[in-house]
This record gives sequence, structure tokens and C-alpha cells, in this order.
Amino acid sequence: MSHLVGVYRYFNLEIERASGIYLYTKDGKKFIDTFSGIGVLAFGHGDLDIQKAIVEKVSRYTHLSNFFLDEDAETVASKLVEKVGKDGKVFFANSGTEANEAALKAVKKFKKGLILSFQGNFHGRTIGSLSITGFEKLREPFEPLLEGVVILPHNDVEKFLDFVEKHHAEISAIFVEPLLGSGGIKPLSSKMAEAIMYAKREYGIVLVVDEVQAGLGRTGKFFCYEHFNLEPDVITVAKALGGGLPLAAVIFTGDLKEVFTYSQHGSTFAPNPVALSAAKVVLEKLTNQLVSEVREKGDYFKKKLSLIQSEAVRDVRGLGLMIGVEVSVDGDILKESALNHGLLLNIVGGNVVRFLPALNITYDQIDEIVELFEKSLREVSGERDRAKKNLAPTS
Repeated sequence: MSHLVGVYRYFNLEIERASGIYLYTKDGKKFIDTFSGIGVLAFGHGDLDIQKAIVEKVSRYTHLSNFFLDEDAETVASKLVEKVGKDGKVFFANSGTEANEAALKAVKKFKKGLILSFQGNFHGRTIGSLSITGFEKLREPFEPLLEGVVILPHNDVEKFLDFVEKHHAEISAIFVEPLLGSGGIKPLSSKMAEAIMYAKREYGIVLVVDEVQAGLGRTGKFFCYEHFNLEPDVITVAKALGGGLPLAAVIFTGDLKEVFTYSQHGSTFAPNPVALSAAKVVLEKLTNQLVSEVREKGDYFKKKLSLIQSEAVRDVRGLGLMIGVEVSVDGDILKESALNHGLLLNIVGGNVVRFLPALNITYDQIDEIVELFEKSLREVSGERDRAKKNLAPTS
């Protein structure tokens, strides 16, 4: 009997070690990790530069507490602010949900009122971040949650503007994921982005952009919101920031950069100095050249996926190396078939395969993934077609 709370579905694999995009099991098998620890490992498993920084910091200390300032904190914070392109300040946390909790808390102090979010947004699982997460099935078991939260349909410009025009005096903030992660890799429409910016400029509504999954070069821009000409007041980042260690950040800009004063928010563990040492390397490696290559590799990956000869592929979408393939077959069956071919898949929304490969993946490795994915798709589609034939009435 397991003593672990049963909130996860584990692959039936015992991992021995990992390197690059590959995981190696104790029984000597090799598997391709197509989702990089759910977007955490921007440079794959076992990056030597990140490992070196971690080892050096661990040899000095592993934790200091927030009574001391680690030397890498200001370096990482200033780099993040620099990438935003305007004056700001950073609060460090340990995870995406903590970053969004801090953003929520800041908004509630800065401006009282309604908080808008959208269906398909995923902001975390703690009570505050769950309250603004746009998945009813995740929220419902824990209701009542925070009051004053309104979840609107994704990319429904008419309903959004109608609500804003009627209630703008009551609205304090808008939370948005520019490219839905758990929501099926669906981008914000250009019209919706324009509507959000109209609400921000016309009525002074605070804009919080969740870049936990789509940020830090993942979509071929340093921040995903750059694709949509959004101008956020607050940006939350996590996942890839710590190079595999828990680290998140909230970037406050403009009037919000001084929103918290002494002792109004904090964390025992964040920023952990070891995670900061890794983050410093991650940000150094996220050069303009590399981010440009992410765009090119993403275009190549999507084109290869679009050429798959299978009716099971309904849609291929995404930005950079954050790609979703909507399929007509059962996601769990497809996942099992791919596992048998040495390919690890992440399925979201029941039937969308979410690809989040290492940003430094090679073209040959992309080809390998597509080949195994197509083989798995055909295998599952064949089983489905045969099942239909077996159920077909005989004359």
C-alpha cells in the first residue's frame, strides 16, 4: 500500500538517470521526454552549466533565509526587469501558484474590486490561484472560493467588452494567459488582446499576465505576451526559471512596484540561493539568438506535425516550442502506445498532446519525436478503425 496521496498518475517507469531529452530507466530502456518536466527544464536534463552553478552554491550553503541577501538575487531580478523593458521590482516565490497568489494579494491591496479571468486559464491550485483558474471541474470541489472573481469565455470579445462597459468601475484587475497551457495550447486572439488593452488604458484596470509556462523563451519571444502587444502591469514567471529547482518570480511595474512594504509579504524559502544560482545561468543562456532559434525550430516542428498522414490529427497549433496537437483518438490509449515506442507524451484537455521540448532540442531529435508520434497515432487509429469494423452490422 502506498503512503502517497493519490493526486498523480505516474508513468510505470523507474528512472535511473536523465540526459538532454532522454530518460533512462533502471531496466536499461531509453525514453524521449517531450515535455521537459512540464516545461521546467528549458535546457533539458543535466545541463552542465546549470549543474556547475548548483554544485558551487551548494558547496557554500543551501539556505540562508530572508534575513540575508544572496548575491544572485539582484542579478536575476535585474535581468527579469530588463527584459520587461520598463522600471520594476521583483518578488521571488517557489512556484507558479505562489507567484500568482502574490500577484492576487498585491492587486487586492492596490485596487479593490472584481477580478476577471478566462475559461481555460490555469493559474494554480491553492485557494486564491484556484479561484481565478478557468476550469470548473477543478474549482467545484473546493467552493466557495474567493468572492469577486468573474470567469469569462476565452476569446469572446463581445462578452468581455460588454461586461467591462457595464462594470468597469467595479473591476480591479484582469488575469490572462496569452497562450493557454493546460487549456489546450490556445492563443489569445488579436481582437481579444486589443480589447484587454482597451480596458486597461480606458479604465485603469490592472493587467496581470501569467507567463509561468509560456515565458522565458518558450514561445520564441522572451515573454509570450510580446506576441500580442500586451503591456502588463504584473508578470508572473516560474517553471523554467530555476533550472529544475523551485523558483518563481513576480515582476511588478509602474505604480505597483512599491505595492508591498516591509513585512506585508514573504517566504521562508524564497529565493532559495541554490535555485538562484541556477536561474542566473538560465537567464544567461536565454540569448536573443537562442530565442530566435526557438521560433525557427517551433515552425519546423509544427510543419512536420502538420504533414503527418493521419485523420486522427485535428489541429496543430502553438507558438515556438509550446505546441499542441489536437487528436481524435483517446489520449490515454495514445499515451500508452507512445510509451511502448519509447516516447513520453503529456495529454491535456483529454485529447491535446502538449509538446514542451527542451529549447535546445536538435532538428534530428524533432524528426525522431515526430516519427515515433506518427507511428503511435497510426497504431491507435488502426485499432480504432478495426474496432469500428468489428462493430459494423453484417449483411
